[in-house]
Amino acid sequence: MKFIEYRKIWFGISGVFIILGMIFLAFNGLNLGIDFAGGTIININLHQTFEVSEIREIIDSFDKAADITYSGEERQEVIIQTQESFTKEQREEIFSLFQEKYDLEDKDLLSIEQVEPAIGGELKRQVFIALSVAIVAMLIYIAFRFELAFGFAAIIALTHDLLVVLAFYAIAGIQVNAPFIAAMLTILGYSINDTIVIFDRIRENRKKFKKNDYINLINTSITQSLSRTINTSVTSLITITALYILGVEAIRSFALPLIVGFVAGTYSSIFIASPIWYLLKTRKTSTRTT
Repeated sequence: MKFIEYRKIWFGISGVFIILGMIFLAFNGLNLGIDFAGGTIININLHQTFEVSEIREIIDSFDKAADITYSGEERQEVIIQTQESFTKEQREEIFSLFQEKYDLEDKDLLSIEQVEPAIGGELKRQVFIALSVAIVAMLIYIAFRFELAFGFAAIIALTHDLLVVLAFYAIAGIQVNAPFIAAMLTILGYSINDTIVIFDRIRENRKKFKKNDYINLINTSITQSLSRTINTSVTSLITITALYILGVEAIRSFALPLIVGFVAGTYSSIFIASPIWYLLKTRKTSTRTT
């Protein structure tokens, strides 16, 4: 396949989606969850299984946007997360409604936690540091293991993956919470692994091609790695999709960004990283010639 010859198409597809996402992000922002925006978390032991719709009947009068998840080994505990900062009277009223419906005692109110937005600010700072450290460490490793141009190409591809996931969440308006951050770090590790496999094949094949025959070198190397990359990605996606479909809300919050990120990572490993390396190498060659 002519991966390099059609690089403008691959760049254009990613560019259009990311720009669209950034427009949504600029006008609407991200739908930040309680971990970032602050709010209230209520944990109650109902001593029986329940449907989310039952809990909605109670909590919707206070906040229709509240998140409701199961907890406990037998899924008899309910966790309610809302961005509303309920007063003491509101919290007591909510629990009294649960007491009335499920015949509960005071001890069945396991916890009520007020999450301040300041915690969200601390999380954002820690996430930024974690991502920065991970990216710099990867750049140093790839530059040492391969060459600096490979490192820059890989980092650009990783940035592409993170931007695609952010764009997807901005367009879809899906809530961003703590599992999303863990998923973003996982995406970095997965995507760089695929990219390194292709880069390693390029390095192995360089001695088989003329010095500046980068187009044939890259096209051949990607083609040789393609089946491995696709098989690995499909296998991973099947597993993660099963978790998303069958898992509880907390697992689904982690699985969804992984699905988007793994698709973006596979795409960038094939269509973005190597063409970027090609541009860096040909630009360097043309500069020397000039």
